[in-house]
Amino acid sequence: MSIWGKVIGGVAGFAMGGPLGALIGGVAGHMYDQKKDEEEALLAGGHAGADAQNEARQVAFTQAVIVLAAKMAKSDGAVSKDEIRAFRRMFHVPPEDEAAVGKLFDEARRDATGYEPYAEQIAMMFAREPAVLEELLAALFHIAKADGSVHPAELEFLRRTALIFGFTSQGFERLKAMHLDEPKKADPYDILGVKRTDTDADIKKAYRRLIRENHPDKLMADGMPQEFIDLANDKMAAINAAYDQVKKERKL
Repeated sequence: MSIWGKVIGGVAGFAMGGPLGALIGGVAGHMYDQKKDEEEALLAGGHAGADAQNEARQVAFTQAVIVLAAKMAKSDGAVSKDEIRAFRRMFHVPPEDEAAVGKLFDEARRDATGYEPYAEQIAMMFAREPAVLEELLAALFHIAKADGSVHPAELEFLRRTALIFGFTSQGFERLKAMHLDEPKKADPYDILGVKRTDTDADIKKAYRRLIRENHPDKLMADGMPQEFIDLANDKMAAINAAYDQVKKERKL
């Protein structure tokens, strides 16, 4: 079953249709229970619970994308068809699941609750996997620019969400450079999160860290579903291109 089927059908007994806060909160509770089960199993010499926990994390990531994307799309006062199409195209929603995913998207859009509580819940779920949170932000950047421009309200949404996720202002500027600036105009140092005054060794170290943290296999192990892996591949390409540009400039 694809991740969308799991999101729609629910996991570990909770189902779509209740308040969105309870839906995501249910995933968080399930993750906590599975973590306890896994720890107890490891103490007993087994590995039960690990697969279920990873599934719960993948569902949590996917629900977070839906909820935050819907609320961001609404932040400029309207949800465009381009934004909805970008969401469906980017995340490979199967035709048979589009109606149900759209229903959840609409429910999130109409929900009176602000986006901050959802961002805070997701930040807690993936506190030890900042690269997963970065991929979620990458998805939001992609949707924000789908209609040809990023509204100031959407940019502020992205900035506030990044800060809630634990990114610094400099970290947000790095993400902004990677996802909103034109590739040929983007500053490669911004993409790598380094300064022009940094040494060659420091820049190489930063590059290797980014490659290690953003490798698709690691992100999947941390809870990002296979359906979203194109995001990771695009980011790896941007990081490699930035480093190649820096090496050429420095004659390394």
